[in-house]
Amino acid sequence: MKSGNGPLRVGIGGPVGSGKTALTEKLCKAMRDDYSVAVVTNDIYTTEDAEALMRMQALPSDRIVGVETGGCPHTAIREDATINLQAIAGLNERIPDLDVVFIESGGDNLAATFSPDLADITIYVISVCQGEEIPRKGGPGITKSDLLVINKKDLAPYVGADLDVMDRDATRMREARPFVFSDMKRGDGINSIVSFLKEQGGL
Repeated sequence: MKSGNGPLRVGIGGPVGSGKTALTEKLCKAMRDDYSVAVVTNDIYTTEDAEALMRMQALPSDRIVGVETGGCPHTAIREDATINLQAIAGLNERIPDLDVVFIESGGDNLAATFSPDLADITIYVISVCQGEEIPRKGGPGITKSDLLVINKKDLAPYVGADLDVMDRDATRMREARPFVFSDMKRGDGINSIVSFLKEQGGL
């Protein structure tokens, strides 16, 4: 629950099209009845992801803030997280009982990471559609995130991806760190992700 340090801050990163916004929506809907939840989304020049979450009715609109990062979106979650920290501070002022804030990054490459000043827990999302070799390509998102989500598992037969190979490679690259296969359209994997957040985040 909310600690003296404020709400649990969960960073959600991953390449464009991997399913970050779909994951954020599902997590909000799965947790909003039991916890006070808010979201900050990052886009380069628009607030498209924030608007999408409002359309999906993931949360009331006053609990969703979109920030326009301009330039390189990685900077806003890593080197200079000020714009995101200010957005979280604004949410805390408006909603003082916040338990969880999800911070959805702009489309990242495999080298993107969240500043520890910004995120307490990091989730990195990749898509089966990017190819079965993605887990073994490594990068901090793959190897160092607290939880790796391998999304769109239902599409594996259509893109020639072998889930067993991805499982093996993810196990090798992440060593003891957890990962989960998911299908956001059907909600597969969401319960496991929520359980992880409750356990690791002390909710």
